[in-house]
Amino acid sequence: MSLVESRVTLTLTYIALAILLVITLFPVALLLLNSVKPAAQIVQNPLAWPETFRWDNFTRAWQDARFGQTMWNSIVLTATTIVLVCTTASLTAYVLARRKIRTWKIVTFYLLATTTAPIQLFLFPLYFGFARLGLINNPFAVALIYTAVYSPFAIMLLRTYFLAVPKELEEAALIDGATHWQVFTRVMLPIVSPGILTVALIIGLYSWNEFLIATTFLQRADRMTAVVSFFLLSGQYSSDWGEIMAAALIIVLPVVVLFVFLQRRFIEGMAGGSVKG
Repeated sequence: MSLVESRVTLTLTYIALAILLVITLFPVALLLLNSVKPAAQIVQNPLAWPETFRWDNFTRAWQDARFGQTMWNSIVLTATTIVLVCTTASLTAYVLARRKIRTWKIVTFYLLATTTAPIQLFLFPLYFGFARLGLINNPFAVALIYTAVYSPFAIMLLRTYFLAVPKELEEAALIDGATHWQVFTRVMLPIVSPGILTVALIIGLYSWNEFLIATTFLQRADRMTAVVSFFLLSGQYSSDWGEIMAAALIIVLPVVVLFVFLQRRFIEGMAGGSVKG
C-alpha cells in the first residue's frame, strides 16, 4: 500500500469514527441541554439553547423521586447481585473449564437457552411463589432473581478466561502441595480478575437499569429502586420534562463515572475473554 493510500484510509477511518462519535454523544448532549431548561421550552423546541437555566430541576428531581433513599436501594441491590453472580459464576466456570463433562453440549444448550429466555415467562410463577414465602419487598430475594437471570451469561464469559490459563500453572501448584481450593483462590482468580471485573461492570449496569423485576417485587415506597422512582415522575396527563431530564441525568451519572474510571480494565477484560472454548 502506498503512502497516499494509507493516508486516505486513515482519513476515512477518522471521519467514520467522528461520525460515530457524534451519533453516540448526541443523545447525551441533548439530555444535558434539556436538564437545565424549563418544561415549556423543552416542549416548544428541545434542540434550542436554554433561554433561562433552571438548576432547580436537579433539586426538585432529587426530592420528588426520593433519590436519597431509592439510589441507596439501587446501590445495595446492585452490589449484592454483583457479589452473588461473580461468586457463583466464577466457581461454575472454573469447573466447566477444567473438568471433562460428557454432557457439555447439553450444559451449553441450557446456558444459551436460559440466557435468551425472556423473564416474562417466569414472572408470574416467581411472584406467587415469593408471595407465599413472604419475600415480596425483600431486596435480597430480588438479588437472587437477578443472579439466576444473569449467571448463565457470566458463566459462559468467565469460562473463556479460565480456558486461556495454561494448565501447567494449576499442575505446578498442585505438585507444590496446594489444594484445589487454594489453586482456585490464589492462582486462578488473580489471573482471571480482568474477566471478573468485566462481568461485575456488565452485571452492575444490568441490575442498575432493570425495571420490570424491581417494580414487580419491590412495591413499598421505601424499597423502590432509582429507576422505578424515576418512572413515577411521569404524570398521567402532564409531565415536567425539565425535572425528568434532570432525574435521568442523576441516574446515568454514577454509571458513566464508574465506566470512565474503569474503561481500560473493561476493554482489557473484554479482549482477554475472546478465546474460543
